[in-house]
Amino acid sequence: MRKCPYCKIEVGGAPEKCPLCQSRLTGEPESPYFPEQPLLQFRSFLYKLQMFIAWAVIIACLALDFLQKLRFPGFPALHWSLLLAMWIIAVEFLIVRLFKPGSTTARTVTLVVTIVLILLLVTSHFFGFLWLVRDWIVPVTISASLIANFVFTLVDKQGNSMSYLLSGLLFGTVPFLVLYIIQREMPLTWIICLIISITLFAGAIIFKGRMVSGELRKRFHL
Repeated sequence: MRKCPYCKIEVGGAPEKCPLCQSRLTGEPESPYFPEQPLLQFRSFLYKLQMFIAWAVIIACLALDFLQKLRFPGFPALHWSLLLAMWIIAVEFLIVRLFKPGSTTARTVTLVVTIVLILLLVTSHFFGFLWLVRDWIVPVTISASLIANFVFTLVDKQGNSMSYLLSGLLFGTVPFLVLYIIQREMPLTWIICLIISITLFAGAIIFKGRMVSGELRKRFHL
């Protein structure tokens, strides 16, 4: 058993330093209380490595853009490094969220799609194809994610129907309302997206109505 020469305590296991004063322990180590997990350590190393590479790329691109005045072809006034940094930071955030325990599939899908679409909208605004992303890519992608969430609702066995239902309804109707307030005239793709949102919300209640009512009573203590 290891001992601390300063605190005069005995420490079991195989630690190198005293838990009280952080001094180096003396004596023979015992078998460690907790087994080593090389797979988790390797994954942690890979995560830190890719984060280091990401920040190295961001710093290098910012230097080339602002110090070297390297511009994107055809866009002399565009600071492309800021857009690239925005994408890389968003990807790093999504990596953390995707591996966070406790997140449901519907929340994960909705979060990923929302962040990616926002990035596409910002990027397309500066590159001049905002209309394509706004009127076609965004509603089609949202419709596909709504269908995916509806499938997840049908196969869910853990009583998380409300998260699927609300994420589907809000994800399909809120962007439609915001865009309608801004421009009044709605493309057909957005109208189809709204129809899919409301239809799948009603379908999920029809197929999962008993589970939804039970989840409501549980969440609101009814």
